[in-house]
Amino acid sequence: MNILRHTLFIAALAALPIAAAAQPSPEQRLLQADGYRSAASDVQLEVKMVAQARDGGEPKEKRYTVFVQSGHKSLVLMQTPAEKGQKVLMLGDDYWIVMPNSVRPMRITPMQKLLGEASAGDLSTLRWAEDYSVAEAGEEPVDGTPAVHLTLQANRKGVTYQRIELWVGKAHSQPLKADLYVQSDKLAKSATFVFDDAARPTRVTEMVLVDALGNNRRTRMVYSEQKPRTIPPAWLNPMFLANNPNLE
Repeated sequence: MNILRHTLFIAALAALPIAAAAQPSPEQRLLQADGYRSAASDVQLEVKMVAQARDGGEPKEKRYTVFVQSGHKSLVLMQTPAEKGQKVLMLGDDYWIVMPNSVRPMRITPMQKLLGEASAGDLSTLRWAEDYSVAEAGEEPVDGTPAVHLTLQANRKGVTYQRIELWVGKAHSQPLKADLYVQSDKLAKSATFVFDDAARPTRVTEMVLVDALGNNRRTRMVYSEQKPRTIPPAWLNPMFLANNPNLE
């Protein structure tokens, strides 16, 4: 009798539909999306920025070394010869630019343009999960790729964008595209992401920003040579940067 009951139980289980694998929560998806842009909590990367010219001429190009550190901190070193020695420091909601031969750092906003449509906030911020609460808004494909739509709301006033509509791959949670809204809830830019391997993505190699306020100009941010690095705490002091133009 026990054998019969066991057999019937197994048969009943086999007749049940196979349960779908549990899907990541919106918070988990956002953390996974962050991982494609920043492989470590403290990281150094080289960025080449290429901006479409307003007059249709040759694109303009600039280069930066970026140190993104945990706790809402970033330091950007300008590497293009005409800007060599300039630095942008982000500490939470506060941004400074440090100019060569200047003894006083100057306050700027995260929307301060660096080249084309790319701002200081675009360059210095690689992680969304630190700054936004997230909710799932449904599923819809992006260029044929099954995707989950996430709505991000800023939990700090000083972030570059107050709201982000983000689409991530359903299978791997890689960021596919994002609509970026400023404080007035006006769409400022749209972003798309390029990966090292489209079929099996492991990291973002490029972010393409398109102006949504009128001119539709494109700016490419190409990421390379990413590696873990924790910089000296002194480098995160604006007065230290002003008094020490050459960081070693």
